[in-house]
Amino acid sequence: MNRSLAAIILVLQLSLLSSCGLFSGNHDPRKDWTVEEFYDAAMQELNAGNYETSIKSFEALEARYPYGRYAQQAQLQIAYAHYKQKNVPETIAACDRFIKQNPTNPAVDYAYYLRGLVNFNADLGLFGFLASDDLSNRDPKAARDSFETFKELVTRFPDSRYATDARQRMEYLTNALAMHEVHVARYYMRRGAPLAAANRAQFAVTNHPGAPATEEALAIMVQAYDRLGLTQLRDDAARVMKKNFPQSRYLSGIDSPERPWWRWW
Repeated sequence: MNRSLAAIILVLQLSLLSSCGLFSGNHDPRKDWTVEEFYDAAMQELNAGNYETSIKSFEALEARYPYGRYAQQAQLQIAYAHYKQKNVPETIAACDRFIKQNPTNPAVDYAYYLRGLVNFNADLGLFGFLASDDLSNRDPKAARDSFETFKELVTRFPDSRYATDARQRMEYLTNALAMHEVHVARYYMRRGAPLAAANRAQFAVTNHPGAPATEEALAIMVQAYDRLGLTQLRDDAARVMKKNFPQSRYLSGIDSPERPWWRWW
């Protein structure tokens, strides 16, 4: 076989392989797509639950068409796709990016809401760890971040469609954060650390004054100060407790010498 014939056969073989798609990776079928086609295809993947694929598609849209409302919406959908995958850091980063780059976008309130929501759901039941024996080293940072984000949402956008839900979650977070402090204070009381217990209980009372858990927090403060010999602080805490919780079950421990305080914890 001469060289000319061999070359012709090789070209034919390469053409056949290419037509079979073996070299299709060199051809991007999206190169002629409009921004609308990009967005529709990415949304189809998102709606189908193909979150990773949709993220890549929205990123490709941004790279091809970096300006305009479709690019902005793509950023928000990327955040949502990460949220659906429970990718907490990625969701927060995507929301922060959208908020920073699009502060006047009509959907910026949703970015705040989504940011608060992903932190809200970051832990099992948010405070599932309250059943743990050792709470002294647990820091509910995600809950605090969630509260601050929801607070910013309702402050900046009080009429937002997400504001009502955000307020309800803030109330829950307030109660849960106060309960966390009480659980930690109770932990310290059981282990003979009344000063640490008093500090955590006082933090709950000071920072979450309307939470139901403040009743027990005040009771812990009374007992802790009593153990420390700080009678003035003990009496002050007892007076506040009697005024705000006159029917509290803990009052019998304050007023009755036959019922030592330690039996409550």
